[in-house]
Amino acid sequence: MSCVRYLMHGRLLRHRSKSMCEHKLPAWLRSQRRLIQTSSRAMTIMPAWVIDKYGNNDVLRFTNNASFPIINFPNEVIIKVFAAGMNPLDVSMRGGYGSATLAMKRDPLNITQSGSEFPLILGRDVSGVIMECGLDVKYFRERDEVWAAIPPWKQGSLAEFVVLSANEISHKPKSMSHTEAAAIPYVATTAWSALVNTGGLSKDNCANKRILILGGSGGVGTFAIQMLKAWGAHVTVTCSHNAERFVRALGADHVVDYTAGPVEEPLSVLEKFDLILDNIGGDTERWALGLLKPWTGAKYVTLVTPFLLNTDRLGIADGMLQTAATVATKAIKHLVKGVHYRWGFFAPSGPALDEIREMVDAGQIRAVVEETFSFSQVPQAFEKVEKGHARGKTVVEISKGDS
Repeated sequence: MSCVRYLMHGRLLRHRSKSMCEHKLPAWLRSQRRLIQTSSRAMTIMPAWVIDKYGNNDVLRFTNNASFPIINFPNEVIIKVFAAGMNPLDVSMRGGYGSATLAMKRDPLNITQSGSEFPLILGRDVSGVIMECGLDVKYFRERDEVWAAIPPWKQGSLAEFVVLSANEISHKPKSMSHTEAAAIPYVATTAWSALVNTGGLSKDNCANKRILILGGSGGVGTFAIQMLKAWGAHVTVTCSHNAERFVRALGADHVVDYTAGPVEEPLSVLEKFDLILDNIGGDTERWALGLLKPWTGAKYVTLVTPFLLNTDRLGIADGMLQTAATVATKAIKHLVKGVHYRWGFFAPSGPALDEIREMVDAGQIRAVVEETFSFSQVPQAFEKVEKGHARGKTVVEISKGDS
């Protein structure tokens, strides 16, 4: 039985379950009042925003009776959510984007019936406090402040509690509030996966490299600018004229206004680039790879791929075959021209967030929060994200506390 059922007002969380962290709380923590407030019926249910079917904003439903998360594996932790970050992916998932692939990930053997993911909780960013740990969790303990990017096949952070694997979480930066911290994990791990895992960049090889970010004023772009500048790169970004001052304040060296005309024209007269990160998609592939330095290992990495659309439209098997054929054809087409074509994907990673935390606490990266909403305003937060043209992140404050 989960020890969360035995929470009492004004007392510390008791060590009543064998699945608790093995670490004992220090004396100074045991002497303090419990800072975590839970719903009065938290032992089996919790408040959350859920959807029962895919659709527009009307499918969002608030409930006080969402199932309380449980630890199913010994490396999992239960987190009390203080703040949740919103992303365009949440809007897409609300409409059913990626449902076929995510259903396979949740149920590889296809044991459950179609629609078993409902009621589904959205939200990919979380900052909060650990309430309970599995037996194999060694590097975290209850009451640790943590942040994480939640995989899209798991229940999300628009709820009072969420359960995650220990390798997906990291200690929250000490210099940030929960609200600020919730603005970073998803875009940070997405940018890290694209630039480091796929693009091959690191703090040791990035100095003086020329990087182009197509779409620099959104969540991924604003994080990527800061990380690349901290590593010594020269960063050019495209954005609207209204966002120019904003991205320059984050460190962008050169800004091209896409509203002034075809953006490829002013970019083509610049010195060629070592890597391009594409957050826009569309017809950018037609001209962007011509901006790379040929035969130097230069890479074009796009975060706008047809993978999930293919599997949604064609099914898992045919969709994956179509995807493989598409990426192979494009990679070969551009390889003969001396440049590399790659797809980038979000990849949850606690170790990546560990490194990002150090950069945050060193003052090299700051949170870019455009707007915050209360837990009761989740539908308005979705509307804000759905409008696009973001200047940073939208964050929902879930619980009262050090947010």
